[in-house]
Amino acid sequence: MQIETLQLFCDVVRLRSFSEGARANGLLQASASLAVQRLEKHLGVRLIDRSCRPWKLTAEGQLFYDGCRKLLEHYRAVEAQVRGQRLAAESTVRVAAIYSVNLRDMSRCVQRFSELHPGARIQLEYLHPRRVCERVLHDEVDLGIISFPEGQRGLAVIPWRDEPMVVVCPPQHRLAGQRQVQVRQLADEAFVGFDPDLVIRKKIDAFLRAHGVTVKVVLTFDNVEAVKRAVEAGSGIAILPEPTLQHERQAGTLVAVPFAAVNFVRPLGIVYRRGRKPHPAAQAFVDLLRDGIPT
Repeated sequence: MQIETLQLFCDVVRLRSFSEGARANGLLQASASLAVQRLEKHLGVRLIDRSCRPWKLTAEGQLFYDGCRKLLEHYRAVEAQVRGQRLAAESTVRVAAIYSVNLRDMSRCVQRFSELHPGARIQLEYLHPRRVCERVLHDEVDLGIISFPEGQRGLAVIPWRDEPMVVVCPPQHRLAGQRQVQVRQLADEAFVGFDPDLVIRKKIDAFLRAHGVTVKVVLTFDNVEAVKRAVEAGSGIAILPEPTLQHERQAGTLVAVPFAAVNFVRPLGIVYRRGRKPHPAAQAFVDLLRDGIPT
């Protein structure tokens, strides 16, 4: 059993997709599927329950996934020590990310990277999506983190993770008490959205249009934080990535209601300038982001 196979399995699970996991490792979907089947044969158990849509991990699969993540993190640390890749003190990884990337997750990754590579540092800034792409293309940063990353000219994409999109409303709203919401229930609702030029706005519009639903857009903003503040103030409902609501849900100021029988996600990707391979420190940070920080 090779480290590459374990990485592939973790990517398939993390991205919840055989095709995306395969692409992240430069493989065809059929090759990824065969590799997982061989893992299952080797272990003598089913790791993935393919009888349901979407597929899900079995109990053994979850146990194996959690263990593999810890193993991969340890492997990276040992590999760096053996190779002497302490990464020179002047080695800085410049990262630009959209505002709505989970700050807690990013902080944990930056801290863990510093522990693994004390000679290197992360220079992190949060920007508008368009500025993230511009800074990557102009070689002003090494890596960018954006949502819906496909189709960006001049940029190579490394899939990172998919975040479920949910309906967001104040606690007193009629939808707040539901366990799930049907898309049609959003018809004619006052809606707080994103500015029309943003990709996430276009994706939400297409999603609603595909379900024959029209909402009343009352306000638009260029960032998630402003959308959340408007929803808290009672201006309307919104559709946002679930991980961006952690603080508000804990405080009880907003309620997140998942969609019923609909898989609508926001993919996040790591981008770098096409034709320019990330330098060793940047690649180490990419590996850490992809592996995640075991809890």
